[in-house]
Amino acid sequence: MKLKLSLLLLLITAASYAQTFTLQSRDLGGQATMRQVFKGFGCEGENISPQLSWSNAPKGTKSYAITIHDESAPTGSGWWHWLVFNLPATTTELVANAGDVTKKLLPAMAIQSKTDYGSYGYGGPCPPVGHGIHKYTMTIYALDIEKLDLNQDTNAAIVGFNINAHTIEKASLVFYYKR
Repeated sequence: MKLKLSLLLLLITAASYAQTFTLQSRDLGGQATMRQVFKGFGCEGENISPQLSWSNAPKGTKSYAITIHDESAPTGSGWWHWLVFNLPATTTELVANAGDVTKKLLPAMAIQSKTDYGSYGYGGPCPPVGHGIHKYTMTIYALDIEKLDLNQDTNAAIVGFNINAHTIEKASLVFYYKR
């Protein structure tokens, strides 16, 4: 009886780990490459947002949001590099360069709001020269609402507040960059 109970608990535990909300990227490793690095502000990267995919969304997910934040930026509040929201619940992947608003590679209802660069869409890493290693946290949020009633000009703090108010679960990837 003890063996059967132990085996059952092991299977339940393994199944629960296998079903966690997960964010992945074929383009990102532990360090940003010049492909992801910003083009501007003294940086000479390609500013291409990475390919992303996610799985095992929690029950009740009605939409998604994605952010990239640099908590190491010398601003007192970090630096927002990408804010995407109103991604339909049927979305499970973004292709590389989906963060270029001119390419229109996101679902029609998705909104890419203004970053701390003052532009819309993806803005890659570009820390100050000599400031050391910066940590970039990319997060996908499973939301309990189909649409955030915000627009592309909504500032990052308000977008973040609304995302957090409707988050069921989230998953993150962390990568680093310095120059």
